[in-house]
Amino acid sequence: MLTRREFLELSVGATMAGAFAAGCGLSGPAVTDQIFHRPWPLPQSRWVLSMRWHDLLFLHWPIRPELIRPLIPSLLELDTFDGWCWIAVVPFRMTGVRPRYVPMPLAFPELNVRTYVKAPGRSGVWFFSLDAASWISVRAARWFGLPYYDARMTVQLGGDTVHYQSVRVHKRAVSAEFNASYKPTAPAYHSTPGTLDHWLTERYCLYGARKPGDVVYGEIHHPPWELQPAEVELRANTMTQPIGLQLPASNPISHFARYQEVVAWPIVPIDQNS
Repeated sequence: MLTRREFLELSVGATMAGAFAAGCGLSGPAVTDQIFHRPWPLPQSRWVLSMRWHDLLFLHWPIRPELIRPLIPSLLELDTFDGWCWIAVVPFRMTGVRPRYVPMPLAFPELNVRTYVKAPGRSGVWFFSLDAASWISVRAARWFGLPYYDARMTVQLGGDTVHYQSVRVHKRAVSAEFNASYKPTAPAYHSTPGTLDHWLTERYCLYGARKPGDVVYGEIHHPPWELQPAEVELRANTMTQPIGLQLPASNPISHFARYQEVVAWPIVPIDQNS
């Protein structure tokens, strides 16, 4: 019998790997056998969550570091590429989200707003917000200090095109909306180390906090991304307004990924990272 804390620890991992966010048949060992691409070794402990990500869109805009720095805890460094920070809005959906050994998979859409940061020995994703259409996942994640919000979300598929809508409905939270259609436009490829495509997408840990100074950390693992260029019709996007950031007027860099298998380790305070 799981205790309440154990259940929440397992549930929060499901929402985080979103990023941080697998039917019962997901093969964790097959995923963790592919490690040649990782920037550091796998954790020595066992992963606790498995999941599948579907129909993911990376939308990235360049942002000057001085605009991002006040929004990130001082114990983390900004991670930059050619002197620029990047902010991303990433919609996708998850299936088969389940704790290890527990056959109770969840499935729900998720949408995160992120940038990239560094701590000693680890560069990863910083989550400004994560919206999800899963009441229990949002509650579990917020209990651990992660910036999750309730959202009303719909995802519809029409051939190769994904129609994605999200409206934040979390009580006492600033509203935020995303409405877009997107599809891949070319064959899938693996990005090359050293390129911007690789730097933006190949990330294997995550950071987040609801309160300054209360930073949490988690490891994730998956095979290398199979990316595709994307065509995007962006009808509404106010996801960065709650944090006071105005996105550039230029078109974002867009990548599509049809499918990814993921495993995740427990979410812990950053001072427990070893």
